[in-house]
Amino acid sequence: MGVTRSASVVEAPVLEAIDLYRFFHTGGEETLALRGVSVSVNAGEMVAITGPSGSGKSTLLACLAGLDEPDGGMVRVAGHELSRRPETERSQLRARHIGMLFQTNNLLDHLSVEANVALAQRLAQRLAGHHTSPPVRELLDELGISHRRNSRPSQLSGGELARAGLAVTLANDPELIVADEPTGELDSDSADLVLDVLAVRAARGAAIVLVTHSPDVAAVAHRQVVLRDGVVVCTPQGSR
Repeated sequence: MGVTRSASVVEAPVLEAIDLYRFFHTGGEETLALRGVSVSVNAGEMVAITGPSGSGKSTLLACLAGLDEPDGGMVRVAGHELSRRPETERSQLRARHIGMLFQTNNLLDHLSVEANVALAQRLAQRLAGHHTSPPVRELLDELGISHRRNSRPSQLSGGELARAGLAVTLANDPELIVADEPTGELDSDSADLVLDVLAVRAARGAAIVLVTHSPDVAAVAHRQVVLRDGVVVCTPQGSR
């Protein structure tokens, strides 16, 4: 007699954005940066947000990370609504669930690499309450810069600086990683390492969103979401 299988449980997306609108006013003119954009990303999935300059990619990423508030629509991360909350509550949710990797430096120059990552973990624990973080040196070893743990950011090469910044991004072992042009200023070896680390994180179950102009970076993703004039125009499959 066969065994009856129960229906499989469908897990909710780690990231879900529904009908996002964002308006900007300059003088008497209104710019529609996002016009009803919806995106969802599951655990273990890497999604590339692509499109020409001015298409709304960075605005979308800021809304997804809770750094900007959409004028319409809703963002949910790890089952928690991120939109329509005070900044203090959004900060707590970011600390608990989101790692952010932007082109601007996320390191404090007066601290060593190790101290920068440890500080990020302490801030996450203070904002989010009890939260287990990976050992700092284990994280630096994964990124190939454990030998530079006592160095300050100004003493690092460009590739080492990118790895140290990525260590800060991963300090709270986030369920969602959002990255804005993560390889834009890197040499090919450093760019490959960053993408490899992000791919490993996806394989471990993180949801990853990359904003990029690079076809090579987009090709690493499982799928792409293409924006034009603040609207999703297509979602072609990635090369993987």
